[in-house]
Amino acid sequence: MTTVCLTFDFDAVSLWISSLKQTTANPMSRGEFAPRVGLPRVLSLLEEKGIKATFFVPAHTAVSFNAETRRILESGHEIGIHGYCHETPVGLSKSDEAALLDRAIAKLKNALGEGFNPVGYRSPAWDLSENSIGLMEERGLIYDSSLMADDYKPYFAPRGFSVTEEEYRSGPVSNVVEIPVAWELDDFPHFMFLNKPMYQGMRTPSEVYELWREEFDFSTSIEGGVFTLTMHPEIIGRGPRMAMLSKLIDHMKATPKTRFSTVADAARAWAR
Repeated sequence: MTTVCLTFDFDAVSLWISSLKQTTANPMSRGEFAPRVGLPRVLSLLEEKGIKATFFVPAHTAVSFNAETRRILESGHEIGIHGYCHETPVGLSKSDEAALLDRAIAKLKNALGEGFNPVGYRSPAWDLSENSIGLMEERGLIYDSSLMADDYKPYFAPRGFSVTEEEYRSGPVSNVVEIPVAWELDDFPHFMFLNKPMYQGMRTPSEVYELWREEFDFSTSIEGGVFTLTMHPEIIGRGPRMAMLSKLIDHMKATPKTRFSTVADAARAWAR
């Protein structure tokens, strides 16, 4: 059985404010495309296909676009933690990182209601500090989806690590399930244009469809594999890309022994 997790990072304007340090009208409008256009298209497609997905939402987005974020929950999807304002945890002291994580959780709960209880995390930087997993474990989070030590098999994330030019040592295993991600399976590098060498992504939807389909087809050869796509409503939400995603979902649905799941349910199933 292959499990497919469709995940969406609902960054909106927080990506531009924090990670990219651009707050003029044009980048803000690019962020606004997510709640205005991209998210409604994504939610409509998921409803059409009968799929429950996971959205990783910065606390900043949940407050700034509260009605849109609530619609994600109302549609039956999972929301995971994605930072306070799309910042990196790398370089923070343990106490500062803990305080930031607690602020993000509190702000999400305040925006979405006390009944909201996130159980998973994805780093906005797709990177963690040596303290991150331990802090998640202390707060009862059951999974992380930020690392790449496997392609399609979940694993228990290590609690810290040490690295020098002489050697690398992984820390003891935690109870936090890692659901691996991959740049190949992220829409950002393929489609996102920035004035930086790494992100001049002007690939066509047909090119990305072929890449993602081949990755999925290979994942079905791995027993108990979890195929995780990472997408952003402001990127995947453009019309031709949505048509490509719809075609890919149909291909997956037509593949025997394939099921769709939220990341939380996939993590729980693997841990069992």
